[in-house]
Amino acid sequence: MKLLVTLVLAVALTACTEDAGKVSLGLFTTKDVIIKAEQDPKIPGVTCHISHIEADLDFSDPSDMSIACRQTGPILPEHLDGIDLSNNGEVIFRESKSILLKSLKVRRIFDKKTNTLMYLSYSTKETNGSHHHALSTVPLYKTEAWHWAETLKTNAKN
Repeated sequence: MKLLVTLVLAVALTACTEDAGKVSLGLFTTKDVIIKAEQDPKIPGVTCHISHIEADLDFSDPSDMSIACRQTGPILPEHLDGIDLSNNGEVIFRESKSILLKSLKVRRIFDKKTNTLMYLSYSTKETNGSHHHALSTVPLYKTEAWHWAETLKTNAKN
């Protein structure tokens, strides 16, 4: 019973979230382009707009997606202290795209060489021989975190 209540609440909460945009793909289709605005949970000065196809009457949505991330507020050194600096980075957003274990994920990766935050959106399931993906970047240049990134680079050399 608890599982059923949790599931119903999760679906209700998901239905309550507002999309940043929604565009119908035509009069005779049940597919729409949905645009979500997602703030990086550890770096609130970065917002990613993720577009993807939503098929209302299908069990699975297509894997195509696009992403554009921009600085929308201050990026501070303390925001970057807790991020994963490995080459794999960390998943900051995920959304189920089907009942068959397909997800859309966004992963943040820090490029130490250029002091740039990279945001990779990708599908976890291969479709037509491809794992669809898209990339957007947010350079730290002229942010308060630039010195933090330069210090990180200097420390790595020593």
